[in-house]
Amino acid sequence: MSKLNRVNVIETKTLSNDWYILNKTTFDYLRNDGSWQRQSRETYDRGNGATILLYSLSTQSVILIKQFRYPTFVNGNEDGMLIETPAGLLEQKSPEDAIREEVAEETGFAIEQPVKVLEAYMSPGSVTEKLHFFIASYESTARVSCGGGNVEEGEDIEVFELSIAEALEQIDSGLIKDAKTIMLLQYAALRLFN
Repeated sequence: MSKLNRVNVIETKTLSNDWYILNKTTFDYLRNDGSWQRQSRETYDRGNGATILLYSLSTQSVILIKQFRYPTFVNGNEDGMLIETPAGLLEQKSPEDAIREEVAEETGFAIEQPVKVLEAYMSPGSVTEKLHFFIASYESTARVSCGGGNVEEGEDIEVFELSIAEALEQIDSGLIKDAKTIMLLQYAALRLFN
C-alpha cells in the first residue's frame, strides 16, 4: 500500500500566520493493524534551513557563533545565549546558496564549496523543517568581514574560534546545547579530526 493512502486529511486550520505558520490538522491515519484512527496535530512551518561547520585541519579548530535565543531563555537557559554553528532558512534558495550567504553574514567568512554531509528533521513531532548540514574548510584569509549577523533581523552574533578538543569538551560540560551544533561537531570528530 502506498504511504500516501495511509493519511486522509479531514481539515486544516491556520492558528497563526505571524512569525511562521502554525496549522492544526485533523486527519485519519491507517494503522499497521488495518484500522483507521482519527488524529489531530499542530505543525509549525518555518521553511527548511541549512547549517555549516567551518573547520581547519591545520589548526585543529572550528568556527562557532554565540547569540541570544529567546525560546531557550524561557526554558531555563539562564542568559539565553547559545553556542551554535551558523545557520539560516533557505527562503527559496538552494541549500548551498543559502548557507554561503548565511555563513558570510554571520561569521564574515566567504566559502566557495560547502560539502553537504546529511539532512535531518530536527523536531519531527511538531516542526516541518528539514535541515541541510554542511561542512567547509576555512583559512583566516577567507574572512572578508567581521560578521555579526543582520541587525534588522535582531541578530547580535559573536564569532569565535576554538579547538575541536575544546568544542567537544563544551558538549560534555553542557556549555554547547544546540542539537545541530552537537551533530556537526560529532561528525567532525568522527570523520575529519580522527
